[in-house]
Amino acid sequence: MADKISFIEANEFNEKLQIVLRQTDYTEEIAKQKLTDFNWDHLAVIRNYLGIPEKKTQPIVSVNQEIYKQLRNRHNNNMKEYYVRVEKGEVKKLF
Repeated sequence: MADKISFIEANEFNEKLQIVLRQTDYTEEIAKQKLTDFNWDHLAVIRNYLGIPEKKTQPIVSVNQEIYKQLRNRHNNNMKEYYVRVEKGEVKKLF
């Protein structure tokens, strides 16, 4: 198992620790632990404290990709509806 080794200046560490302590009600020990858990990212610690989920970025798609995606979804939905109607006996099977 690989250890997570990171180097951070004492000055920078104290600044981040003080920011976390001001914005949360964590004790100093808990704040230090949270900072190490979140790889010294004080904003991630605060977001976690407030319960703000991480944003999931959607990949940028072109107009053409979006058109074909919607066509595939529409076709799949139509086929599902068709098979349900065939099972109910509302329509004859084509194949």
